[in-house]
Amino acid sequence: MRTALTIARRELRSGLRGFWVMLLCLMLGVAAIAAVGLVRSAIERALSDQGAVLLGGDAQYEFTYRRAKAEELSWIAEHAERVSEVIDFRSMLATGTDLADRALTQAKAVDGAYPLAGKLQLDPPVGMGALKGEGGRPGIFLDPILADRLGLEPGDPVKLGGQDFVMMARILREPDSTGTGFALGPHSIVSLAAIEKTPLLAPGSLFETEYRVTLPPGTELATLKRDALRRFEGAGMRWSDRRRAAPGAERFVQRLGSFLVLVGLAGLAVGGVGISATVAAWIERKAPTIATLRALGATGAVIRAAFLIQLAAIGLVGILLGLGLGAGLVFGTSGLIERALPLPVTLTLDPGPLGEAALYGALVATLFALWPLSRMAGMRAARLYRDTRSGRMLPGWPTLMLTGALLSVIVVVSALFSGLWGLTLSSLGGIAVALLILALAAALIRRAARGARHLARGRPVLRAALAAIGGPRSEARPVILSLGLGLSVLAAVGQVDQGLRHAIDRDLPKVAPAYFVLDIQPDQIDPFETLLGQMPEVSKVEAVPMLRGVITRINGQDARKVAGEHWVLRGDRGVTYGDAPREKLTAGEWWPEDYTGPPLASFSAKEAQELGLKLGDTITVNILGRDITATISSFRDVDFSTGGIGFVLTLDPAALRGAPHTWLATIYAPPEAEAQVMRQLAERFPNITAIRVRDAIARVTEALSAIARATSLAAGVTLLTGFVVLVGAAASGERERAWEAAMLKTLGATRGAILASFALRSALMGAAAGLVAILFGGLAGWAVVHQVMGVDYRFALAPALVIVLGGMLATLIAGLLFALRPLAARPAGVLRAPE
Repeated sequence: MRTALTIARRELRSGLRGFWVMLLCLMLGVAAIAAVGLVRSAIERALSDQGAVLLGGDAQYEFTYRRAKAEELSWIAEHAERVSEVIDFRSMLATGTDLADRALTQAKAVDGAYPLAGKLQLDPPVGMGALKGEGGRPGIFLDPILADRLGLEPGDPVKLGGQDFVMMARILREPDSTGTGFALGPHSIVSLAAIEKTPLLAPGSLFETEYRVTLPPGTELATLKRDALRRFEGAGMRWSDRRRAAPGAERFVQRLGSFLVLVGLAGLAVGGVGISATVAAWIERKAPTIATLRALGATGAVIRAAFLIQLAAIGLVGILLGLGLGAGLVFGTSGLIERALPLPVTLTLDPGPLGEAALYGALVATLFALWPLSRMAGMRAARLYRDTRSGRMLPGWPTLMLTGALLSVIVVVSALFSGLWGLTLSSLGGIAVALLILALAAALIRRAARGARHLARGRPVLRAALAAIGGPRSEARPVILSLGLGLSVLAAVGQVDQGLRHAIDRDLPKVAPAYFVLDIQPDQIDPFETLLGQMPEVSKVEAVPMLRGVITRINGQDARKVAGEHWVLRGDRGVTYGDAPREKLTAGEWWPEDYTGPPLASFSAKEAQELGLKLGDTITVNILGRDITATISSFRDVDFSTGGIGFVLTLDPAALRGAPHTWLATIYAPPEAEAQVMRQLAERFPNITAIRVRDAIARVTEALSAIARATSLAAGVTLLTGFVVLVGAAASGERERAWEAAMLKTLGATRGAILASFALRSALMGAAAGLVAILFGGLAGWAVVHQVMGVDYRFALAPALVIVLGGMLATLIAGLLFALRPLAARPAGVLRAPE
């Protein structure tokens, strides 16, 4: 080791010349992972440290579509210092009856104790007392998006659910908004007293009541939770506390952050191609040194150790630069990051994410440097002196075993850091398969270029380009690998985005309703259907009774213990009843008309299969605090992709006799008639909530677009790393280009023809990388749009052309950067130079 250290120290005196590609690849990959990790860590820390603020108290008791009974509220108050009641519901905010004068809002009715934790920031800072309103009308606080959409300023009148309010202020920040999850409309806040006796809280209306509490010092949350669950068993109460105040947000941040880290790891894998090429080129330059060391008696182990020490030192520099760049990007844009997040965060130099990024960088650098290093260290001195090395022999078994061990460590470390084994294995497996297919594609392209040379007779520019692509020192592999992976991610994002937009534009007017209408009271359903029946522009109306319930047990056992965290079991679900099935039965029988026996249920066939249900099983659903245990008598084919009404669970009418409920309706009308339909409904039924399907889809698309932008940004880092690899490959091939240019000039080629040949080979390789990426993007688009979303997929030509042109342009720029000097060299000087 002393000898190896001495050799390494003396070799490092020459500096880092020739290692800038390796440094840049490591720096970019580590920086991307470090930046994502620092932001994710700050958000997770904020979710943990500010649990009481995000929840609105130390603990929360939540009831579905009912308020707590007097004895229940008394028990809650006995175990708390302070209690605040908040009712969350959806409704329509309106300044008139036209479509442009109405907007859906996620409203929150609060009492005088709100907020128990944190501070509500308003503009102007009027305080909670402003909810009392002015001029005999209660006050309302609005999200700035709502205020701008409806053109409202403080003091302007507005209607919420048909009730008169006056806008008092804009909401700048809600302390408890992060834990509320995804909402179809912007938020608004009113006083609880203003809506208590309105139809907004009528029996059967859709709302959730949350009782936030602050607890006496020394209260054990685990003990109180156990007592609360025992006290409210069967009452439909859901418990939350400050330990996990926003589980949905926490889960989303963890998964998105882990996914972006894995995309950053893909960028490191692309950088690994550059690292491998850099190490191979470096060893090739050091061939005389290696030969001399072997001739003087140095063993392969000593040579390998000396070179490993040098690579470790250079890799350490690249990793440290990457950590500095990643931290610099985060803190340099800290203002933008903090304003973009829905909760206050504190960005710090957390050693955890930085250590994770450094570890990934070290593992990937070692993995990709191992093969060229091990191959060259085992070659004989005479072979090196005579320059007959091919560099193609496989490394020995120890190197292969070490490679496998490093791959296993990367997989295990990634899974442990993310905590998501399925996502990690699928993502890393996808990266590995993509790299393998890209390598095979590069081999096929080289073979095709060799086979097509005879077709280029009489076209010297094309023939020279094909010969260079198919030759032994071809740049096809690094080009395809480095560009292909990043372009594949961008192609997939583009195809999915265009596929969904096309499906919406093509299919929505034909198969989806124009409006979902909620909160139709039972005494309103007949005049509601009569009014719509008189409108010639309305093609169809479907209306069904609707309640909301939570499935708590399957065959008498806790439902989540039986079927896990299936989406049907998370939160409450819509429940309906009927004398006849609305969908096709796939198994079992429907209950007879006027059935009055024990409760029976019909379940969606697909979801039943996923939950492991079979005919004769029993399910318990809690509706308005009452447990109903029903036997499954049939399964139905429920197609949720049509955008129409679909219920996972349908009960027989007798099971829900006397239960307060409202009606749900869907209205089918062409886009040009939507405003007229809304105007007449608003005039006749001001209390109903009409959700415009196009607006809802736009809201969902907006959220998905944000994820797509984050993924595209991470893929952009991969592309930038790939471009660095391209430039490195072009730089390492500069001597070969000079020799080729000299030979072609000697044979009579002009500089223009030689330059055209260089440009053509670069463009062909870039186009090949783009075509492979389009294949991946098309498959990903088809899988997501057709298989997952259930709509017809049509290949989007525009993004595909952009990908191909982008690949051609990238390789063209990288190739031409290092083509000018070889063109300027004199043939005599190049051809007479010793090899």
